[in-house]
Amino acid sequence: MNITVWNEFRHEKENKVVSDIYPEGIHSAIAGFLEGDEHVVRTATLDEEEHGLTDEVLEDTDVLVWWGHKAHEEVTEEVAEKVKQRVLDGMGLVVLHSAHFSKVFKKLMGTTCDLKWREADDKERIWVVDPTHPITEGLGEYIDIEKEEMYGEHFDIPAPDELVFVSWFEGGEVFRSGATFKRGRGKIFYFRPGHETYPTYYHEDVQKVIRNGVKWVNNGGTPKNVYGNAQPLEHISEK
Repeated sequence: MNITVWNEFRHEKENKVVSDIYPEGIHSAIAGFLEGDEHVVRTATLDEEEHGLTDEVLEDTDVLVWWGHKAHEEVTEEVAEKVKQRVLDGMGLVVLHSAHFSKVFKKLMGTTCDLKWREADDKERIWVVDPTHPITEGLGEYIDIEKEEMYGEHFDIPAPDELVFVSWFEGGEVFRSGATFKRGRGKIFYFRPGHETYPTYYHEDVQKVIRNGVKWVNNGGTPKNVYGNAQPLEHISEK
């Protein structure tokens, strides 16, 4: 499939801790392991023209993976609306970590998408709560991440179509960390871990979840819906 990995690419340029972990950017790290599955993967970043998401790129994208954090408001309304419409038309969307606050995700959810957070090297245990879901393929009962940023409930999102993962943090909080949604013809997967100052995207099981998530949100050749005035399918005789 054709995958586009989008990233602000700001922290990596401004914070040495982040650049040491992701010297080529978070987008490149994610693209690297997705390319291993023989997908066609491109990257796009905030400071490119149209944020790298031209009409041609979006039309050629089966699945868009989105990471954002400090510059959500710099994404133009025009581009955010275009991405939203492509999801409604059938493009898959994987939303990672702090992209819960992205314009695209909030537009698709219709809520604030707010939550509690704490950056304090918390251990995170991500429990698989739907072991039959394709996104959990190849995983055990849980994923342990030694250090991560804490996200805690309440997470202001609509009730997910499917809840796949729930996280526990050593500070005592829990969080709905893996959730799926359908909007129009498109499928969306939100996955929580991935703060920029931790090497989370090198974690084998985190990579496995993202790989599975990309496959799951891909609708392939789903036929378009037909709307508007319609002729009868069956012959109606005159009375």
